This record gives sequence, structure tokens and C-alpha cells, in this order.
Amino acid sequence: MSSAGYRIRAGNAGDLVGVMRLDRATPEAPHWSEGEYAAIVSSDGSAEAVVMRCLFVAEVKRNLLGFAVGKVVVSGAVRLAELESVAVSASARRVGVGRALCEAVISWCRDRGATEMELEVRAGGVGSVALYQRLGFAVVGQRGGYYRDPTEDALLMQLRLAGD
Repeated sequence: MSSAGYRIRAGNAGDLVGVMRLDRATPEAPHWSEGEYAAIVSSDGSAEAVVMRCLFVAEVKRNLLGFAVGKVVVSGAVRLAELESVAVSASARRVGVGRALCEAVISWCRDRGATEMELEVRAGGVGSVALYQRLGFAVVGQRGGYYRDPTEDALLMQLRLAGD
């Protein structure tokens, strides 16, 4: 997938240094350990797994612009997806990188049979909330004081994946 000079692709172990750098530079990122990201890229995404995870990166000329993480949780016949994280460098925002990353994760989850996707986002993240709404997510709830530094509520959003 390519657009506007950047490309979206599945992340790999060679991307971890850049992912960690961007994660640490982005206040909204989850700040996971390198080991957590490494576990995502080393998993095979097998349809038999109870939890399948993906990492997609956006790059231009080998420079990391952003990344997104998603997962599908299998419980019996039900497969639910979560958009766990999206981080885009400040210089690459508002040009479609975040949207393209989200679309890659959504497609990956749909291909693994997920019927619904959920996410949590800072209530004050107006740009992020607007992006998710443009992708078809709807606000379905709120968690008071969920985020720290600063303390902020989380909006719970869902997207129906089956039948669309």
C-alpha cells in the first residue's frame, strides 16, 4: 500500500529501534517495553492463536513516520479486535499517515475474522477522535480518569467489521 510518498507495511524486528524512538517521543503512545514490541513482530499471526497481534509501520525512504498495533482475541467462535496504539511523528501528522495505518490494522483484523473492533482514546484528543469517527468508529462509553500525565477520561469507541 503506498500513498503520498510513504508506504505502509508489516513491521519487523528491524523496525524496533525506530518504533521505540517514536513511542518515547509521542506522549500519547503506550510506552511499552521493547520486549513487548518484539513479541508482536515475532508472533506469526496464526489463526489458531487465542490472541493475534500485528504491527504496521509507515515509512518514507526507510524513515519511520508512524506505527500502529492491533490485536484479535479469539473466544470460542467470537473474534474481537482492538486498535491498541497509533503513533505518528509530529512532522507527518495530518497528511493521511494515521488513517492509512488504521486502515491497515482494520483490514488485518477483518482478514482474521474479527467482527467488531474497539479502542480507547483520550477524550481531549480531538484530532484522534475525529479520525476514528471518519473511519466509522462510534463512541459507546467513557472511562473516568483512565489516562495519567495528565489525568483524563478515555472514550470507548467501536467499529463494526462484519457485513461492511
